[in-house]
Amino acid sequence: MKKLPILLIFFIGLLNAQKLTFNEISIINQGDINAALPIYQTTDASQHKTLLSISSEADPLDPNIAVLVKRMKESLLSTDGGVGIAAPQVGINRKIIWVQRFDKEGTPLEYFINPVIVWHSDLQNLGPEGDLSIPDFRDQFYRSKVIQLEYVDLKGQKYSEIVEGFTAVIFQHEIDHLFGILISDKKEKEKNDSYKKVEAYQKSDVMKDRR
Repeated sequence: MKKLPILLIFFIGLLNAQKLTFNEISIINQGDINAALPIYQTTDASQHKTLLSISSEADPLDPNIAVLVKRMKESLLSTDGGVGIAAPQVGINRKIIWVQRFDKEGTPLEYFINPVIVWHSDLQNLGPEGDLSIPDFRDQFYRSKVIQLEYVDLKGQKYSEIVEGFTAVIFQHEIDHLFGILISDKKEKEKNDSYKKVEAYQKSDVMKDRR
């Protein structure tokens, strides 16, 4: 019985850790809540710091998260060919991403809350990547060809699915953002790593390599 209060404190702490801060709520609700949020850039020191920070889990039932999800989509749509965006790119260090699903008919945009890659293939593809937050940067990167993803939606419903090909690349890129990993820094770290080239990276003409 003496352990009960400790357990209660532990779970209350977890719940509080997911609550948005006053600053986060202010950013999410600034201006027109139906409009795009500005996309952070590495050329701004303060914004760069946010992009390098590790994100926390989001509470999918928080109404402010629903607003953030909606505005992130508008931010992505406002770009010239962007195919994915992560919450840190609009100033919120929470685990939320949008990805264009080139593996589905109609290539829809879909959001993912608290996404986790629970498995990835050893097979890798090499292909070009850019970033909406890093001006004039593009390079070649190795990414796992297949991943298994777990995530929740705005109702808190949990999902698991297998994703492969170019869409898997987008997921890996955006989830890197949630850990403060930028492709410009990733390239520097990979210089001393060795990879076995598996196959040539390919994408259809409709796909653009900017993220």
